[in-house]
Amino acid sequence: MRLGAPIEAVTTPEAWIESLRQHGYRAAYSPFDASADSNTRRAYVQAAEEADIIIAEVGAWSNPISPDDAVRKAAVEKCQQQLALAEDIGARCCVNIAGARGEKWDGPYADNFSAATFDLIVETVRSIIDSVKPTRAFYSLEPMPCIFPDSADSYLDLIRAIDRPQFGVHLDPVNMISSPRRYFDNTAFLNECFDKLGGHIKSIHAKDIIIREPLTVHLDEVRPGLGTLDYATFLRRANQLDADMPFMLEHLPMSEYAPSAEFVRQTAKSLNITL
Repeated sequence: MRLGAPIEAVTTPEAWIESLRQHGYRAAYSPFDASADSNTRRAYVQAAEEADIIIAEVGAWSNPISPDDAVRKAAVEKCQQQLALAEDIGARCCVNIAGARGEKWDGPYADNFSAATFDLIVETVRSIIDSVKPTRAFYSLEPMPCIFPDSADSYLDLIRAIDRPQFGVHLDPVNMISSPRRYFDNTAFLNECFDKLGGHIKSIHAKDIIIREPLTVHLDEVRPGLGTLDYATFLRRANQLDADMPFMLEHLPMSEYAPSAEFVRQTAKSLNITL
């Protein structure tokens, strides 16, 4: 397993590798998007290979199921371009959320959980993968609380319905903890995710979560170590997948990545897990 996180902006492959080394990361987010020219791509890929750095994922953050046809078309094109980039540079996956059936690309809308929306997600993911025809990179959907996939079972439903070998799982368990019951029994939930999805997982987002007292339900994302997610189980199960599985910190101010990484490393060390 390989720990990674966002780093400060850099302008050269050498500076990128040096920053990753200083932080002790062996996995990285793609440092550029599909607009990068071939020389830039080759230089960074070569630097990563020489330094034994895995490029974990290429983001394609957009709304490819938007009810606005222009927004939807542009988003699908972006996903295709970013998946092609992932394929070109050897990233493990290209990741997006499914989108949303409203103006906000990740917003909560009544239609998000309809059967028609499920079918639209299937059709859209197929079109993205079939357009690019990747052979080594996977297109994946980050789970969200307000859209499919929002559970291990709904992710399995999508895998079966999409029926494409290059559709993979991007695991973010915190994004699926949307109820007190799942929150308090998160050990069982983590085990369910790995039991059902383990063979499909290509990259992992590592966060934490805490429940607040005010009514109704308030669940807040926090940095690893400040919540109640069972990180021992999380790390142990992730480590069983493959030696190069990216375990990627995200969604934090830059100043909070160092203490988050230290918490993850110390927990891993207690389990004799190498990051």
